[in-house]
Formats: sequence, structure tokens, C-alpha cells
Amino acid sequence: MTAIKGNIWAEKVQMKTMVSCTNMLDKLGFKTHFMAVPKGLKSLTTEYIYRPEDVRILNFYRFEGESNPDDSAILYAIETANGERGTLADAYGRESDEDVMHFIQQVEDIEKKVDKDKSL
Repeated sequence: MTAIKGNIWAEKVQMKTMVSCTNMLDKLGFKTHFMAVPKGLKSLTTEYIYRPEDVRILNFYRFEGESNPDDSAILYAIETANGERGTLADAYGRESDEDVMHFIQQVEDIEKKVDKDKSL
């Protein structure tokens, strides 16, 4: 898997919404949108279905609805074994997608970057 070129750490103001975070990741080469399906993680660009061992989660971001804390979401920054990079979004908590939850639980390489001075 390749390393990220560029620093994905932005000021907190730029990361407040899922849209701004998705746009930032897109600029860093996370172009593909992924969807969890019963057989794995499907690239909506190539239609390829990845197994959990073929996926690395480089970072993830949680978002809460301003008016309703139950209106929460999570965005995963993903890189695959063949270098395809993109995002997977899901509701967080009770409303989460069962296929996403099942797939993410099987992924062994999950990172969370918390130091703004480090790049992905």
C-alpha cells in the first residue's frame, strides 16, 4: 500500500462537516466511493469487491448532528491493497448499516490519527 502524499490535517473549522472532510480527502486522492455489500467492500468506481484483508483504514472521522446527537455519522478514509483510495460513510450508532459494521469489524488495519502535526 502506498503512503499518503500531503498532510490531511486541517484546521478544526474545516473538518466540522462530512462534506468538508470528504472534499479534503478527495483533494488528497481519495476519489472512490465504497459501499459495503454482503460479500465485502465494493468500489463504486471499478465495481471490484474487496475482502477485509485487502483494506486498510487510514483514518476515520465522526460527526454529530447539531440539533440531534442521534444524527451521527462516520467517514472512513480507505486504501486498498491495489492502491485504490476512497471513502466509506455510515450512520453511527443504532442507525448504522449492518454490512458496514460487519465489514469494519473484520478489518485488522485501522488507524486513527489524532496528532495534527502528522500526516496520514
